[in-house]
Amino acid sequence: MLPGISTHVFLSQRLHPGLLDALKRSGARTIELFAARHHFDYTDRAVVREVATWFRDNGLGATLHQPIFTREQSENWSRHVSATLSLIASEKTYRIDAMDEVKWSLESAEQIPITAITLHLGLKDDRWDERVIENSLTAIEHINAFARPLGVRVLIENLQNDVTTPEHLLEILHIGHFDKVGVTLDVGHANLSDTGLDHAFELLRPRIGELHLHDNHGLRDEHLWPGSGEIDWVKLQRLVSTLPAEVPGVLEIAYDIGETAESVATKGSESFSRQSRIEESLSESV
Repeated sequence: MLPGISTHVFLSQRLHPGLLDALKRSGARTIELFAARHHFDYTDRAVVREVATWFRDNGLGATLHQPIFTREQSENWSRHVSATLSLIASEKTYRIDAMDEVKWSLESAEQIPITAITLHLGLKDDRWDERVIENSLTAIEHINAFARPLGVRVLIENLQNDVTTPEHLLEILHIGHFDKVGVTLDVGHANLSDTGLDHAFELLRPRIGELHLHDNHGLRDEHLWPGSGEIDWVKLQRLVSTLPAEVPGVLEIAYDIGETAESVATKGSESFSRQSRIEESLSESV
């Protein structure tokens, strides 16, 4: 597993090279850019150039997380704003707006070496029905067609909704013949699901192109640093060891107003070191 971290940990701040430097100091070899205009403004050419220069100078890999906030929400963002951008919204105009926003974020791949984008199909607690299937197929088809020439692989994340259960994700990908589209397996979300991590890995393993790593206590989506909740990270490492070594394991941690660049670098380094120790221990026990 390739150590990675998401800029989501700095979501309340404007992204700049100093914050990226801190993520690099943590030991990350891949950084997920969390696309939110108030944080990483993918519509600002100067911002994109600055971030692209940093990646070229530092040689780290990059992935992208789709925008989850509308333009209006980003302009008036606060920590109390809930995500409403939905690629499968019932209203066609909302779906078009969402796809346009995702495409704007993808244009940054013309300069930044982004290899994959993680998409959300719907919002928390969305239900599964025929309309949702049709809207999901349309969204993936359009975004995949836009991303492919940029060298970006589309990955679909398992969320806390009925649309993105392992079974339904595979059904959507099968119906659409999306052979090259993969999955971002969010272990925190899987831990909160009725079927759990083992089931998610068993079904989705061949499709997993990225992992989102964070902890929780099994009740709500807390996005804690690994080891701060109830997830069994030794058990998780056994599952992860069945994946190709180049799959990024991205720490996607909740932002905290009191968090500094240095504290994030330290906690990230501790998380990567802890995971390495677990991996070494399991290797020795074989």
